[in-house]
Amino acid sequence: MKASDTLTSWIPIPEESDFSLYNIPFGVFKTREGSSRCCTAIGPYVVDLAVLAEHGYFKNIVTSARVFHNEYLNDFIGLGKEQTNKVRERLIGLFSANTTELQNHTAIHDSVFHQQEHVSMLLPVRVGDYTDFYSSKEHATNVGAMFRDPANALLPNWKHLPVAYHGRASSIVVSGTPLIRPKGQFKGKDDAVPSFGPTCSLDYELELGFVIGKSTRLGEALSTDQAEEYIFGFLLFNDWSARDIQSWEYVPLGPFLAKNFMSSVSPWIVTTEALAPYKVNGPVQDVAVLPYLAYQGEGNYDINLEIELQPEQGKAQCISRSNFRYMYWNVRQQLAHHTVNGCNINVGDIMASGTISGPSRDSAGCLLEQTRNGKEPITLTDGSTRAFLQDGDTVIMKGYAVRNTARVGFGSVSGKIRPAL
Repeated sequence: MKASDTLTSWIPIPEESDFSLYNIPFGVFKTREGSSRCCTAIGPYVVDLAVLAEHGYFKNIVTSARVFHNEYLNDFIGLGKEQTNKVRERLIGLFSANTTELQNHTAIHDSVFHQQEHVSMLLPVRVGDYTDFYSSKEHATNVGAMFRDPANALLPNWKHLPVAYHGRASSIVVSGTPLIRPKGQFKGKDDAVPSFGPTCSLDYELELGFVIGKSTRLGEALSTDQAEEYIFGFLLFNDWSARDIQSWEYVPLGPFLAKNFMSSVSPWIVTTEALAPYKVNGPVQDVAVLPYLAYQGEGNYDINLEIELQPEQGKAQCISRSNFRYMYWNVRQQLAHHTVNGCNINVGDIMASGTISGPSRDSAGCLLEQTRNGKEPITLTDGSTRAFLQDGDTVIMKGYAVRNTARVGFGSVSGKIRPAL
């Protein structure tokens, strides 16, 4: 399916909806009365896939409706792309204007279609492992210039491999989960000894994560040509960070308490097939890469990204806009590098992109960059300023791709900050 194809639905879909007929993402939801079930989204509705399966709509695709009666998507994703793509294509057909099969089956509409605001969206996958990359040249350059010699902002290895660290899967939560301000050690430049307490430099990081859709064996390496076969889809990812804790602890092994307290993800996984029409060329990699990182074709995605900040009792305002196309290292290279040493991956693992920053100050993917480590605070419309996040603030991240009239979006990932315990 191409973004230039014209698709219309018998379901009323607002023009700016992220959940058009071109999308058909996957997630997990729960009503007040029911158990957790797999779902998709179309316009303003969450669609119960378990009910559709029970009424035979996927009888020639999946062998049992039980795969949709789950608290996570892992079993569904584990069916493999041949089947999951057929489910998605079947749903596009059922929702299309020229198909009356589901449209006329009005007796089940109330149990199939739920207003999004009337259900609870859950963490979409059981995350076994989580890796966070550091793949935006703009972000790495800005941060390196702040903490090292600006003339040598990038470390010598940065243009030779996609830098990453292994994160904490247990603290990945779904959008809407409150963030309790973390505590830890930090030490100012002029302090003789470190202090302990709640972070004073709480930050967000605008990222996209990709979800592994196919497992590998220990010892197996994937090529950049194979990588997309192993990626089920993408979700928004906010890798909350405590900058003062991070600056004290990160030498010599990198982030620990500054990152592992919580990461937030959007509830919807947008498939690689839905995003395929929005693929673009990435930045020129001006240092030759080793053969295992070389790739052919378009490796990046044109996905618009926005960050909103909402003070307590205030209105949300957009404070930054970026785009996934800026990433220096693309997802195919990330996955090839991750597995080149034989590291195995499993269905449901998440690989996050690292902070996605653009070329300008107002396209920074974190406050660390935008405020120059707190030295140049931003001013909000209510007159208040932010060097870093305050208790009561809510951070909202959004993402969508659009070409012609075809829009494919992620919804949002949000989190409100609560005081330290």
